Amino acid sequence: MITYQIEKEISLEEFVSILESSTLSKRRPMDNPSQLQRMISGSNLIITARAHGKLVGLLRALSDFSYRCFIADLAVDEVYQRQGIGKALIQEARNSAEDARLFLFAAEGAIPFYRKLGFYPHDHTYQLKPEDKLL
Repeated sequence: MITYQIEKEISLEEFVSILESSTLSKRRPMDNPSQLQRMISGSNLIITARAHGKLVGLLRALSDFSYRCFIADLAVDEVYQRQGIGKALIQEARNSAEDARLFLFAAEGAIPFYRKLGFYPHDHTYQLKPEDKLL
């Protein structure tokens, strides 16, 4: 049985574990524990999926709980994928702020998953990476 809940914070060890078991670690700064800790601490919406207490899914976001919710991470342990956990985590985020638009960056391999759920590309999204200069 999977239980879902909003948690104030999770441990760095659990965060690292779910990033690794979901393969999201390939696109996260795993060599920088301090930055990973700041990622957790700076999030104001953390939704977990647990199987008998074990973290098997995580949604980490920044939200004003009214107008915008930016999903920073959606990670589901590979063993538990294709069981509706990712969709349920997104639904929990939607439930926390029913009027807010949900935004996220999708890894290429995840695009079909998000499209299946009804997400669509937004033409006006821009990024400035840390190594890029602000002109």
